[in-house]
Formats: sequence, C-alpha cells, structure tokens
Amino acid sequence: MSNEHAHDKNACRSESVAYKQYRSRLHDIVDRVIEECDGDRCNAHIDYEQLPSKTAVIDILHKLREVLFPGYFNDEKLDPVNLRYFIGKTVSELFDTLSEQIARSIQHDCIKFNLECTHCNERGYENALALLDAIPELQSKLSTDIMAVAEGDPAAKSYDEIIFSYPGMFATTVYRIAHKLYSLGVPLLPRIMSEYVHGETGIDIHPGADIGERFVIDHGTGVVIGETAIISNNVRIYQGVTLGALSVPKGKIEEMKDQKRHPTIEDDVIIYAGATILGGDTVIGARSVIGGNVWITESLPPDTQVLIESAHQIYRNKKAAS
Repeated sequence: MSNEHAHDKNACRSESVAYKQYRSRLHDIVDRVIEECDGDRCNAHIDYEQLPSKTAVIDILHKLREVLFPGYFNDEKLDPVNLRYFIGKTVSELFDTLSEQIARSIQHDCIKFNLECTHCNERGYENALALLDAIPELQSKLSTDIMAVAEGDPAAKSYDEIIFSYPGMFATTVYRIAHKLYSLGVPLLPRIMSEYVHGETGIDIHPGADIGERFVIDHGTGVVIGETAIISNNVRIYQGVTLGALSVPKGKIEEMKDQKRHPTIEDDVIIYAGATILGGDTVIGARSVIGGNVWITESLPPDTQVLIESAHQIYRNKKAAS
C-alpha cells in the first residue's frame, strides 16, 4: 500500500472517530430539551390528546376554496356532467377532516382548562356540518365582495382576475370561513386560518371581527383589523390601514377580553392608505372618507372627510443646487 493510500485511510478513520464524538454529545442536548418540556411551560404540548394539525387546517382552506369557487382552484376540469361528483367528493372529504380537527381543538381546550365534557367528537360533527351548510351563504357574500372590487378598481380586468390573484379577495375569503367557525365557538382553528393568510398576504383580519357585504381591501399589505371591529356594508380600505385597540393598561388584559376594543365603521366608508383608527367607542359615520395617514381615536358623524394638511415641500433644481 502506498503512503498516499495509507494517509487517505487514516484520514477516513479520523473523520469517523470525530463524527462519533460529536454525535455522542447529542444525548446531553436531548436530555436538556426534555427537561425544558417538564412542568407547565407555555412552549410545549406533551400529552396524549393530539392538537389540531396546521397542515390539515391549511388543506381544509384550499379545499373550501375549491367548493366556494368551483372551477377556479381545482386541478381537474369541471363541467356540468362531473360537477356533482366533484362537489360531493370534496364536501365529503371536508366533513371528515373538519370534524376531526374541530374535535381535536375542542378536546384540547376541555382538558387544558379542566372544562366539563361537551362530547367533542359530536360537536366536531355538528360544527363541521354547520360550516358546510353555510357555504351557499358564504358564496353569496363573497360574490358581493367580488362585484364591489370590480366596480371600484379600474385595474380589475375581470372577476376571474379578482378571484385568482387579488390578495384582498383571498384574505376576505379566509376571513369569512374563519369567522363562521369563530361564531360557532370553535377554538384554535379560526386563528390558525387567519394567521396563515396573514403570512401569505400581509393582511391581518381577526376572525372575531364582524364584516358586512361588499367589503373591499385594495392592495392590502399591512392591513390590520382587530377582534371586536364592526364593519358595515360597502366599506373599502387600502393598504396599511389599522382598525385597532388603544393600549391596554398593565394588569387589565383579562378584564378587557370581553369588551369592545376596536372601532365601528358604518356603511359606505372609504379609508385610505396608512390611516389608523383606534378604540372600541370610536364610530366612523356612514359615507365618511378618511384620508391617508390620519390618526383617529374619537367618533366622527356621517359624511365627514378627514384629511392631513399637505406638508410644505421644497423643490430645487439639481443643477442649480450643485
């Protein structure tokens, strides 16, 4: 054997020994991770009942969109002959997956908070059926949202474009699904849904918000709508709008949970980019127009226009300045 080959063999043995030494340190890491899982820590769930699956919940959203908008988000072609088969198959699959995930979320809360048994499996069936039964109602509301987008956005070339590609439409669709589950008292799942679409679009709508028909989010990035916000019909908001709560005093969190903390927006209001409206007692009257970047913490009567006075801008000739 040449010296070169002997050197290569020794190098391989040396690497193998080093690998074993490094791997042997994993035991200590595992032990310390497990130690951190003991007790009532907030960042571990080690128990015999299973939490809802985020992957399954996202899959539920995609399947629901296939039913809410038949022919848009499914891979296969839909025609009048196979439509009943496709809808029947998808709704059946949704019932099984939804009922399981709802039951898991209810069971988790029941055990975690030591609640009386409410028959989580049966409630899973009932709530899954209630959401599926509400699909025609959701379709009707979403159709008003689509038409409102088309009527107010010259860039919208068709309903197809709005359904396929508008982030505001996607966020509104998921909100309407999550809000129905929220109103049924289903824990965890509505927030998983709303935070998923928040990550996808930059639009943060709490499922507890109450939003009427013909709702439009234009562009959408940075929009925040809080849990107790009430938005009436035919409201249009632009990117960066916040319908939020005033700062909660330290130690008052539990007390404030059941109180209205976010504003009410009446019919036919337009809120332009960057506007911030705060407070549970704040009501923006019907047909008002809220200009960009304003800050509002008090109620406004109907037909009010709020604008910021234009800043004094300086224009200079670049060549003269140099």
